[in-house]
Formats: sequence, structure tokens, C-alpha cells
Amino acid sequence: MRKFVLTVMSLSLIITSCIPPESDAVLSRSVSRQNPLLYGFNEAVNFADLQEGDILAATDVALAEAATILEDILAVPNESRTFENTILPLDNLYNVTGKVDNPAGLMSEVHESAVIRDEANSSMILFSKFMNDLSVNEELYNAIVAYSETDEGKNLSGVKKRYLDDEIRSFERQGIALPKEKREELTKVKNNLTQLLIEFGKNISEYSDTLIVTEDQMEGTPDWYKESMYDSTAGVYKIDISFPSRRIFMNYSESEETRRALSEKFLNRAADENVELIPKFLAERQKMAEMLGYGSYAAYVLEDRMPKTPETVWAFEEELKNVLKEKSSLELAELLEFKSKDEGTVASEIEYWELNYLENVRAEEKYQVDEEEVKQYFELKTVLSGLFQITQQVFGLTYKPIENPSVWHPEVLMYKMYDSDSGSFIGYFYLDLHPRANKYSHAAMFTMVKGKRFGDVYQLPIASLVTNFPKPSGDIPSLLSHDEAETFFHEFGHLIHGLVTTADYYVYSGTGVDRDFVEAPSQIMENWVWNKKTLRLFAKHYETGETIPDDLLDRMLAAKNKSSAGNYAFQVFLGTLDLTLHDGKWDPNNETVVDVAHRLHKDILSWNETPKTARIASFGHLAGYAAGYYGYAWSSVLAQDMFSVFEEEGVLNPETGRRFREIVLAPGGSKDPMDLVREFLGREPNNDAFMKSLGL
Repeated sequence: MRKFVLTVMSLSLIITSCIPPESDAVLSRSVSRQNPLLYGFNEAVNFADLQEGDILAATDVALAEAATILEDILAVPNESRTFENTILPLDNLYNVTGKVDNPAGLMSEVHESAVIRDEANSSMILFSKFMNDLSVNEELYNAIVAYSETDEGKNLSGVKKRYLDDEIRSFERQGIALPKEKREELTKVKNNLTQLLIEFGKNISEYSDTLIVTEDQMEGTPDWYKESMYDSTAGVYKIDISFPSRRIFMNYSESEETRRALSEKFLNRAADENVELIPKFLAERQKMAEMLGYGSYAAYVLEDRMPKTPETVWAFEEELKNVLKEKSSLELAELLEFKSKDEGTVASEIEYWELNYLENVRAEEKYQVDEEEVKQYFELKTVLSGLFQITQQVFGLTYKPIENPSVWHPEVLMYKMYDSDSGSFIGYFYLDLHPRANKYSHAAMFTMVKGKRFGDVYQLPIASLVTNFPKPSGDIPSLLSHDEAETFFHEFGHLIHGLVTTADYYVYSGTGVDRDFVEAPSQIMENWVWNKKTLRLFAKHYETGETIPDDLLDRMLAAKNKSSAGNYAFQVFLGTLDLTLHDGKWDPNNETVVDVAHRLHKDILSWNETPKTARIASFGHLAGYAAGYYGYAWSSVLAQDMFSVFEEEGVLNPETGRRFREIVLAPGGSKDPMDLVREFLGREPNNDAFMKSLGL
């Protein structure tokens, strides 16, 4: 049984047409109209019609159907077992549960109704419990082993052999060899862990806070920003901690005291609840690892990843830290010069609340790059148009908007994706682009339906891209910073990876790849917003339509790596923090998780952490990545190496793009990711392009 880890980017797909007998639970939660989450093959969810009770009613149907599939698998005589009656139905079971589980996971993060969000969380717990039970189901394990011992099972090759081997290994890693009492205890640990992780994520996504600011404290911020933040009724400015609102204030406000106050609010998101929750789920993970015979949860997780051991990741993080050290010191020295000049004293330290402000001063004074000027050329609509144009030319994709789509919020957009060469329909996707109360506060791609083959027909994938880009304000449209445009391209890379899949099986479809490779297809996309040729295609002034001037492009490119070492050192900090907590390299009796974070921050980063804050409380990746955050840097090495092929052959070369789509993206996890990389590169990968991308 393949282990499914609960994350904010959970997996999903569509329910088959088979409807099981109604259970009492189904009847008790039934509704008279058509349940939007019980949708047909290659149909989209009617989200606008989603009501209280729908998610749990659909959950009951999905779990009942999954139970029926399991019964059918177990009923097959061992001597008659085949891939088609043992392994394929198991893949169908994952598909059936994913039909509801993934949309529910998305709704828990984006729906306006607290009732529906809570119901979605309850649904996710039920699915997780089902999967946890399945992961130690001895009858199912014995059935799969029995199949592996048949002549057919012994002679499998390719993706079928990969599937069988992965299933058996997953069962073994989930504790199938433990005595029954221990398996039951382990399942309780897993179920408790699920509830803790859902609560942890909910505390982050539903947290909000606002800082009341005076006219004087707004000094230095753009006029349009002042207008959008002003509450005329109260006669004050209200700065919330959402990314678009906070970012502008931290970049421009000349009030250091107020920047500090806002940063304290931001860094203490969900601190009251999550500082206590983190040690609890870390303890459950450690207990689980020890029951399975591992010294730490990191050792358990990494055994099944590219590095294989925590020691390899420790060495990777240490090497990266040392490589970045010299440039980080130079970057710090430069910022200190600007701080000294600004304050008229000799500065020796940089505080967190000063960082964005000083970075902005340096960009303007040294590189003559004014973010407000740059934003004029990155209207959200033109960035999206540029994304479509570039991915059409490079990857052979075209897009069609759906008029009046059935969505969970009026601002959400919906599109169809097509193959531009054949005209074939690839799948649906949603764009939920602007911040609002109780919405997921970062940027992410959520898989809703996974591509999967059913005989001669293919189940089309569906995904959603969730971001928090600025809303239009008055006569000013949504204007993105260049960083935000880069984020858009990054997340769209995940979306393409999920939709262009041709994988036959659910478990390997789309982004169903090794966790330390999953970021590579999105990281490679970031490069197209740093290339003159591609930027000229879509970077147009929102008022005049003028193409971004070469002079401005030159200045932006000159400033590209102004903080590359410091920014990547922050990734090393997060990766090291994640690994420290999951590899037992801290003493819970003598230091809190906040203490650990502050200690590592001081050791790795050149700027100071804000006292009496708990950044770790909102480090959401602790839940999903769990000893795997190193993967961001690990996969970036591969992404930059693969982009070097585009640099050699042409960044808009359709042959290179189609080859990348076919070799790297389409298979999903059907093949070992390193084999995909080697095939695309035509050689062994190296870190030359990665180092170059950082200006090292």
C-alpha cells in the first residue's frame, strides 16, 4: 500500500461510475440534489453549488466504493492473481478516494465558509484514517506478495515492476511486519498525527492580523498604496499581514519602528497555538520512526529519497552554506554601507525589519531599479498572457477561458488546456489569484484530479493554482513585482507538470514524483522571467502598451544576484531547521522549537532574527515536507542544469521544449527522476549552471 502523506498539496482524482450500496452513514448525510463532489468521468466539480454536508456525504460514498474495491481484490484466489485483478484495482481505489479527498483539501484552504472548511478538514481525517488502516492491512499485503510470486509477477518489467516493488516496499516501511498489537498502536499514532497536522495548517491559513498606522508612519510608501490602505471611516491606515499589503510597507515605509511592529505581527502568525503543536507532531513522528526501527523520522523519510540518509543531507546543507558564505558576507557589507549612510552612523548589524527596506534602497541607488517603475510592466493580465504565449511556443500548449465557470469564489478563473499540435484536450485548471480572509496565504498548486488510463480512454487531470497577488485598486490594475511574476511562473510550472502527464497510473501521474524532484519542473520555469527575449514578449506598460525598455532590463539583470547568496542561505536555514527537528538534533527538555529556530538563524544567516517572535509557528512546510525541505535546493541544481540546455538550443526552441515535456514532464513518477534528467541532458547532471545562476 502506497503511503500518502497529508500535505497542503494533497493528491486527487475522479470517482468511477460504479455506485456502491448506500450505508447508514451515507443515508444520514444524503442530500436531495446532485452532490457536486460526485461528478462524472472527465467532468469538473460544480463548486458554486457546494453546500454544507456535501463533502462528508461524498466522502462516505468514496470510502464505501473504496471498501468494495478492496473486498474484490481480496476475493481473488492467490493462484489466479494478475496485475489487472490485484494491482490495477488498487490504483483505482486510490483514484476513487482522491476524487473527493483532493477537492476537499483545496476547499479547506480557500472556501469562504468556515463550516465548509471545517467539514473539509473532517473529510481529510476520514480519508487519512482509511489510508492508515490500509497501509497495515495484512490481507492486502499478502495478496500483493502472492501476486509477486506468480510467474507473471516475477517477470514484470518497466513501470509495472516499479509499481509492484514500490507497493511491497511501502507496506514494509509502514510496519506490516510488526505484531498486530504494534500495528494497531502505530495506526493510532498516524491518526493522531493527521489531526495535529490538519490543526497546524488550519491555524496558519485562518490567521489574520492588522496594524493600525498613522499618516506619518506611511511616509515613503507609494500614493496608490496609501489610498488602498486608508480606512476613511476610521481615519487611519490599516495594514494587514497578507503578502501584497505587508511587502510594500516593509519595502518603502521610512518608519523603522512601524516596520518592526508589522514584522512582529507577521512573524508571530499562529504562534499561540502552533508553538505548542509543533513539538507534539514531532514527538508523534519520532514515535512512529522508532516503532518502525529507525533512529529518527529523518532517517525513515530519507531512506526512500535520493539522498538515502540524513548524513547526506547534512553534508549537502553544510556544503551549500560554506559555498554561500563569502558572497553572503559581501552582500551584508554592502547593506551595512547603505544603512550607515541612511542613519549617519557606522552600522554593524541588520535587523529583519530593515532587510527589505535596505534591499530596496540598494536596488534604487546602486542599480537604479525602482520596483514601482518595474511593476508598471507586469500587469497580472499581461503576465498571464505571457505565460500562455511562452508555454504555447515552447511546450505546445494552448488555453481557452471558460465563461461563467462554477467556482468557489467569484474571482476564480477557469481554463481548458489543449495540445497546440494535435488540438487534443489536456485538462482543466483554476486560477485563484488574490488574497482574502481565511484563504491559503502563500502560493501553491493543488492537484484535484490526476490523469490516469482506463483502457482506451484517459482521465483528464484538473488542478488549481492558488496565489495572493495584489487586487486591482481604483483605476490601477493588479501590478506584480518582478518577484511575484517569478512566483507565478514557478507555480505555473507545477500546474503544467500536473496537467501534461501521460502516466497510466494514479500513483505516478503528474507531480507524483519523488519529493526531492517535484520542485525542479517549477524552478526551471523561473528562468523565463529573467530572459530578455521572453520578457519582451509580455512585459508591457499597463497604460501605454510600451515594451519594457532595454535599459531597464539591463539594470534588472545587473541586480538579479544582488542578494542571491543571502536568499539561498535562508533556504539553507529552513532546510537545516527542518532536518534538525526531524533528525533529533535538539533536546526538547532544554530548548523550545523557537529556541532551535533562533539558534540556527544566528548560525546561518547574516541578519538578525526579531526577538520575541516565532517564525517557525507559520513554517507550513514542516507539515508537508517533513525532513524534505532540503529538496528545494536539491532540485534547483537539477532545474538549472536542465535549463542550460534551453540556453544552448534557444529559450523558445519548440523542439527542446517538446522534448522536455515528453521526457521529463509527461512520465510523472513512472520512471526514476534521475533517469529522466540524464535522458534530457544526454549526460550526468552537474552543479555548474546552479552556481552560475547564483552569480558564484
